[in-house]
Amino acid sequence: MDMSQYLEIFIEESKEHLQSLNQSLLQLENNPEDSSMLNEIFRVAHTLKGMSGTMGFNRMAKLTHDMENVLHALRNNELKINTKLVDLLFKCLDALENYVDNITNNSNEGSNEYSEIISALNSAIKDGPESIEIKAESTHNGTDKEQNAGTAATEIVTADIQINEYEQNVINKAREVGMNAFQITVQLNKGCVLKSARAFIIFQSLERYSEVIKSEPKVEDIEDEKFDFEFTVVIVTKEKAELFHRELNSIAEVENVLIKELFEKPVESSAIETKIEDIPAVIAQMSEKEEKTPEKEETEGPKTSASAKAKTGKTVRVDIDRLDVLMNWVSELIITKTRLEGIESLERTQTFNEAVEYLERITTNLHDAVMKVRMVPVETVFNRFPRMIRDISKDLRKDIVLKMTGEETELDRTVIDEIGDPLIHMLRNSADHGIESMEKRKALGKPAEGNIYLRAYQDGNNVMIEVEDDGGGINTEVVKKKAIEKGLLNKDVANNLSQKDIIDYLFRPSFSTADQISALSGRGVGLDVVKTKIETLGGAVEVETELGKGSKFIIRLPLTLAIIQALLVLIGNEKYAIPLGSIQEIKNILPSDIKLVQKQEVILLRNMVVPVIRLDKVLDVPKDEREAKQLTVVIVRKGEKLSGFVVDSIIGQQEIVQKPLGKLFIGNRTVTGATILGDGNVALILDINSLA
Repeated sequence: MDMSQYLEIFIEESKEHLQSLNQSLLQLENNPEDSSMLNEIFRVAHTLKGMSGTMGFNRMAKLTHDMENVLHALRNNELKINTKLVDLLFKCLDALENYVDNITNNSNEGSNEYSEIISALNSAIKDGPESIEIKAESTHNGTDKEQNAGTAATEIVTADIQINEYEQNVINKAREVGMNAFQITVQLNKGCVLKSARAFIIFQSLERYSEVIKSEPKVEDIEDEKFDFEFTVVIVTKEKAELFHRELNSIAEVENVLIKELFEKPVESSAIETKIEDIPAVIAQMSEKEEKTPEKEETEGPKTSASAKAKTGKTVRVDIDRLDVLMNWVSELIITKTRLEGIESLERTQTFNEAVEYLERITTNLHDAVMKVRMVPVETVFNRFPRMIRDISKDLRKDIVLKMTGEETELDRTVIDEIGDPLIHMLRNSADHGIESMEKRKALGKPAEGNIYLRAYQDGNNVMIEVEDDGGGINTEVVKKKAIEKGLLNKDVANNLSQKDIIDYLFRPSFSTADQISALSGRGVGLDVVKTKIETLGGAVEVETELGKGSKFIIRLPLTLAIIQALLVLIGNEKYAIPLGSIQEIKNILPSDIKLVQKQEVILLRNMVVPVIRLDKVLDVPKDEREAKQLTVVIVRKGEKLSGFVVDSIIGQQEIVQKPLGKLFIGNRTVTGATILGDGNVALILDINSLA
């Protein structure tokens, strides 16, 4: 019987059961006498054993069978729960997660028997929980793997990739006009946690000087972290290899960079003829071809928590790609509605106006309905963190409690998928840098138990996520000293900086205040990647801290990345969109109101000095050289910072549909996307985080 048709159902249900098992084990550890929780764990193990056995995953079935034997003995009071036994059950959970990950990626469970764990399970039944001894195995996808990865040997697995005739033709044409072609293999440090975010920074650096025409693994797989610790790209560029050696090696967590020059080779006559000016078009064509490959056609339905199982009869699994298609059609409907409203040549009869108003109500309701379908509670991300903090507190020998609120707060699925890794970094940062040791806390008159608070709540069109700890806070003097040591600051400037300006140095690449490198910190990796990732989502990170009392990191994220309210402005003869959520106010000023402070144009706004940015110069838009009698300034907010954008005129507020610009514009930091206006023209959407 062909079981492959049931594989996706098996994977989805296994992930749900493992999440339930994770939560139940945490609760059982806190309350060992809870027989109902023990029964729930037994039920999950029994279900997983039956499912894996039916699918032919015998290793997974064997592990769950032996796990079930221990749980059966616990239920019959033949064994008593202790710390060693709970740790062993968590090891079983990690092993099962690895099996499911293998099945997800390779359609098989792999060859790992986890004999150490199985032996420990059998020993627990035979000789009691105190007899349990198990060597550290790299079973956990989170902290265990992260801590042990740094010692693994470096191995080149993608040193030579196959160049097809299309790509070779691009290389040939590039060489003909004096450009270079390189194959670059980048190896990341084995301790790297946010591999995809680090790869994003590497691609940004590459695309400043070159065109990437091939990637192995594919770009989509790199974005989804479906690679080990290295990847290879093929680029065409006017620059020399030395530039890429220097640029890439300067990026944190890059272990090694291997560059191989590529030369002209004859291609078959069937290969497409390409002019060098057509290279971007060929790259775009190849990217589009990659996007349509079968490997990209993954499905991942909404995850259901254990507490919501009563609703399973009223839920349906939907492929996220189908929701994307539905959202795309809703977006097109909104664009068409906007175009109808903007047509001036039509006779505006009462019937026409009523029809347009009715269409607007329908599109608004349809948009709201689709958005609600796409919304996922942040609980799906938060659920993994209690286990992580438990493991970290044991490793650091600290008593840390994670307190979560607002798990029911909802975010768009596209945002949810991206915020997990930044939150991991921030929680690890709080546990390692923020919370003091138990001895130090007692000496300071604090409770030995340290608290980390993870909160989520909605604020208008944004979702706020806070990571707060009651630890020692950020010592700005230490940060200032490190910045001076690294040559990022001189003493004279440092003494005039505000607390916020000093804290901003923590978000610089390769910046760390740790004196020693540990498994959790000291490599200067983390907050720079967090900031980059959050800003690519259209969000921002703010920090509040008080020495001796703790720190709070605040992440502001948009509810959705698809359809937003924006202010349309005119710069020269071109239209641009500014997201409405970033706008503080609009102000008309006289040219004489603009002053020059340290070569920076500023205006005074209610006793605050606000830097002025002339968008026509930043965007290189030609405009009338005659000085206007009055200037329009759009005041935007980025965290606590205000900036003033000088525009020629305000068109008005409009609901716009964000469209991506494609891979060729990844390196562009001034715009985040584009939208189609009512008249059919395209307006670029400004990136406030980069400009402000």
